[in-house]
Amino acid sequence: MQTIAENIYYDASYAGVTVAAITHPHGTLLIDSPLRSDEAHSWKSTLLTQSRGMHRLMVILDFHEDRTLGSRAIDFPIVAHEFTAEAFQERTTIFKGQNNERGAEWEHFPEVSGTRWERPNITFNEQIALNWGDSEICIEHHPGPTPGATWVHIPEKKILFIGDAVTPNQPPFLARANLEIWHETLNLLASRQYSDYTIISGRGGRINIDEVRDQRKFLKSIDGRLKTISNRNADPEETLKIVPALMNKISYPSKMENFFFQRLQFGLIEYYTRHFE
Repeated sequence: MQTIAENIYYDASYAGVTVAAITHPHGTLLIDSPLRSDEAHSWKSTLLTQSRGMHRLMVILDFHEDRTLGSRAIDFPIVAHEFTAEAFQERTTIFKGQNNERGAEWEHFPEVSGTRWERPNITFNEQIALNWGDSEICIEHHPGPTPGATWVHIPEKKILFIGDAVTPNQPPFLARANLEIWHETLNLLASRQYSDYTIISGRGGRINIDEVRDQRKFLKSIDGRLKTISNRNADPEETLKIVPALMNKISYPSKMENFFFQRLQFGLIEYYTRHFE
C-alpha cells in the first residue's frame, strides 16, 4: 500500500485494478475493489484497522468486471455514475465467466465465475461531493473509456484517481469506449488545470503527463485507422489486420503479448461494430 498524502492511499499489488482509499475523520471511501474475494477481504481488513468515522462507501470508476466483481466481498454501499448502474441491468444476476478471450484480468482467475453482482446503491449524473473532513472529495463524470467513466478528485490535495482513462504499458479497453469523447477527456487531463497533480491510473498506479499524452496519441492512431477501414466499407474483421502495428506502439512485458493481443482484437471488433456498422 502506497501513501499519496495523509490518509490517502493506493495499492497496485492486487489482482484486477489499482485500488485506493481515503480515510477522512467522518468516514472511509474505497475506490474500486480487488478482483478476487480473498484479496478484497484483505484490503478491507487492512483499511478498517486505520479507518475513522462511521460512514463507509465504495465508488466504482466504471462497470468493468475487473473492478466490480470483488465488490460483494467489500460489502459497502456503492456509488456509481447512472450509466454504470444501467450497465448492471444488462447483466445476469450471477457472473458466468463466459467469452473469456477479451484480454481482461478476470480471465486469469476462473474462481470468480459464479460471483453474484453487487449493484450500485447511489448514483449521480455529473458530480457528487463528500464532505467528511478538511478536504472535499469530488466524484466526477468523465466519459470516454466507458459512458459512465468516473474520476475521484481531491482538489485541495491536488490528487486525481482516473480509472481507465490512461492505461500505461498496456492496450486500453475499447469495447464500450467513445474515442472522440475520450480524446476530449485526455485533453482536459493534459491541460494546465492538472499540471501539478498526482494522478493515479486504475491500471498501474501513479502516472505522469507524458503517459497521458502517449495515451492520447495512441487513441488518435486507433481512431484514424478505424475511419480508414470504414471508408472502404470493410467488415469488422478487417480491424484485426491493424493489431500488430498498434502493438508495436506500446511498451509491455513480453509475457503479456498474447493476452494484450486478444484485448486489442476484441476491443477493435466491438468498437468498429458499434460505431461504424
